[in-house]
Amino acid sequence: MSALAIVNASLVNEGRVVATDVLVRGDRIERVGPGPVPADAEVVDLAGKHLLPGLIDDQVHCREPGLTHKATLASESLAAVCGGVTSFLDMPNTSPPATDRAALVAKKRIAAETCHANYGFYLGATHTNIEEIRRAGPEDACGIKVFMGSSTGNMLVDDPATLEAIFRDARLAVATHCEDTPMILEAERRAREKYGEEVPMSEHATIRSAEACYKSSSLAVGLARRHGTRLHVLHLSTGRELQLFQAGPIGAKRITAEVCVHYLWFDESRYADLGTRIKCNPAIKTATDRAALRRAVVGDVIDVIATDHAPHTLEEKARGYFDAPSGLPLVQHSLLMLLEQHRDGLYSLEKIVEKAAHNPAQLFGIEGRGFVREGYFADLVVVDLQGTTQVNPAEVRYKCGWSPFEGTEFHSRVLLTVVNGVSVYADGRPTGARAARALQFRAR
Repeated sequence: MSALAIVNASLVNEGRVVATDVLVRGDRIERVGPGPVPADAEVVDLAGKHLLPGLIDDQVHCREPGLTHKATLASESLAAVCGGVTSFLDMPNTSPPATDRAALVAKKRIAAETCHANYGFYLGATHTNIEEIRRAGPEDACGIKVFMGSSTGNMLVDDPATLEAIFRDARLAVATHCEDTPMILEAERRAREKYGEEVPMSEHATIRSAEACYKSSSLAVGLARRHGTRLHVLHLSTGRELQLFQAGPIGAKRITAEVCVHYLWFDESRYADLGTRIKCNPAIKTATDRAALRRAVVGDVIDVIATDHAPHTLEEKARGYFDAPSGLPLVQHSLLMLLEQHRDGLYSLEKIVEKAAHNPAQLFGIEGRGFVREGYFADLVVVDLQGTTQVNPAEVRYKCGWSPFEGTEFHSRVLLTVVNGVSVYADGRPTGARAARALQFRAR
């Protein structure tokens, strides 16, 4: 088996930053610590640069099958590894939607042939697939995704009896999108009365309000407490919702919370210059909400940082308020965003690794990943905190071809990404190697 010796690293792992070496043999980490370098090993001398476990993004939309004009599993997973994300969990709202185990098998088949990062998939909930939800186990999916607001087709689940059955009977973690659709529809009606069809983007956070988020997320938390469900509330966007969650280590929790990088970065003032490019659901809200979310990350009320990476074409995004789709592409730059906020003093490196690598692995029971440990899979990323990254369209890897960060200079750089012991990104470009695998989940 091939060997890779990473020497003179500043390893960020399990709450510490330590100077050490890491030896990789085949797809696994053989040794963490000093020791002899095998004669056949490729040696990478980091000269003190930082080594992290590869990030695990627990919420992405790769759009395949059916929406491949926007993105594919191949294109978005390549963007992911270029940004230090080595594993992802993909959402079910594709075409057709992944609402039964046969659809999951089909998605896994595509991923096995094309993915650059390790992959897992959610089973989507509907009003009619409770038997699929009851049968699904960790061999099938990472969790059950429930759109309690903001979805299309039959994936909006708002019937009380259906929700009770899902929260009572699901064997897997239930991950929820929480917004109250009736409140949003009423707010849209009022906005139309005031503006007609030309509603300005500045109204987005009012239409998809903090109150609509809280009403839905409090319902989800109440259901989970009643049934003892493992609940993961996705993409919190408000300070008010934080009162629903407890501070503490993730291992002690049955109810957990996620925030996405754009809610930690933007506030509603940016609608003025970025417009529909940052239109997403839930909406990006106030600077006060953003500050509360940042504090909740540090205070361990929020457990996971992800992206909700959701690409659309620029042509689609150029439509008016009601017609422009929600979502933005983020997975290539999420680590750089977090490192920029570390530079600004918001989070420690250890906290970033905890929320974006360790905790997703623990929450979903991902076997052998999320930590730099002997015997674990070698999913690693090297970053230079003294480097810079200028975001320009020529280097954007998303199939949609754009980023809301075009023109931004980040004060760090991803130097190397390793997936299952194979260097897949180095020296500013993909290596052409592909070593991705299906993630394995254990029952929790």
